[in-house]
Amino acid sequence: MLQPRMPSTETLSASGRTRTSLQVLPNLISGGVERGTVDVANALVQAGWRALVVSAGGPMVRELERGGAEHITLPLATKNPFAIRKNAETLAALIREKQVDIVHARSRAPAWSARAAAKTTGVPFITTFHGVYGTEPFGLKKLYNRVMAEGEVIIAVSDFIRDHLVREYDVAPERIRVIHRGVDINLFNANSVSPTRLIQVTSKWRLQDSAHTVMLPGRLTAWKGHELLIDAIAELKRRNGGQSDVRCIMVGQDHGRTNHREHIMRYAAARGADVHIIDDCYDLPAAYMATDVVVSASTRPEAFGRVVAEAQAMGRPVVAPSHGGAQEIIVPGVTGWLFTPSDPISLADALERALNLSQEERIRIADAAITQARTYFSKIEMCAKTLAVYDEVMARHCPQGAAL
Repeated sequence: MLQPRMPSTETLSASGRTRTSLQVLPNLISGGVERGTVDVANALVQAGWRALVVSAGGPMVRELERGGAEHITLPLATKNPFAIRKNAETLAALIREKQVDIVHARSRAPAWSARAAAKTTGVPFITTFHGVYGTEPFGLKKLYNRVMAEGEVIIAVSDFIRDHLVREYDVAPERIRVIHRGVDINLFNANSVSPTRLIQVTSKWRLQDSAHTVMLPGRLTAWKGHELLIDAIAELKRRNGGQSDVRCIMVGQDHGRTNHREHIMRYAAARGADVHIIDDCYDLPAAYMATDVVVSASTRPEAFGRVVAEAQAMGRPVVAPSHGGAQEIIVPGVTGWLFTPSDPISLADALERALNLSQEERIRIADAAITQARTYFSKIEMCAKTLAVYDEVMARHCPQGAAL
């Protein structure tokens, strides 16, 4: 198992007090941005920093505080210009009161307030660019997005996002640090899933040994590719003479979009695909273990592709589109398969290869995938690299406080 490689820099400021970081984001309900924020905050505490997080709150606050970080509630999700200005004033006062040394913005609306507060107080401002944001209407949103490209250092969650920053926002490459999102390799570890947990999932989902199980984790939105996967499963059924031994589990919430959920089920029925939607899964590691193939079918490029990395950490065969961050995670034919984006025939071909693996081939791919995930996409690696960015920025602003 990889061991933490936290930077060895001094955690005291030039004045001799403990260094203090401030991360801002809309809320701490769920999601990749939130997960990364909590992980980095906990790593900062372990490295001797004082870690502050400002958001509108949510269930993950408890985990954050359990790790020793401090949460401050502020309605940073608002896009109202007057509220953004008010939040900037509140954050500036907080920065002075808490003697914050560095401000880290992880989302656009909070970033506008945080950047203004950092400028007012003279504190370094960095950002993490988590996704490809929309630019319409008439490119106006691009002006709104630009704040995420205005950090002194910008963390990109993949090479794909780095290239997007350079191409679309004219960011100098030397200002960008690529830090892939990290998976908790202790949580997503096949050896940690007990037979009891596996039985609970297979029983709840009524999975049978006689059928192959394909899982697509992801919220129920059109661009996540649910229809595309249904078309691919229908193609496999056609190739098998109208018979199908594939059961598709779609794990994700509709967030109130019940019409889209119903549309997916109608579409599956019309195509003759055996599809079941699971609103939420409280044991995703066990769910991965109960699955023969994990699929990412997004029709738009994913900034990173956490599902792909998690599934690989569990040693499961993974199929994903050949665009976005997935191309940086999967080694085709070695740790998984890539298919032509939005092409159901190409997806069916990849699924067919994955479902027909011999036991020896599955073991070989599992070993390679686990090694890949642990080496390049672990939470430990992500946190260590993020703390290194903090130290880099701090050394630039107060070299007398840098490590010897």
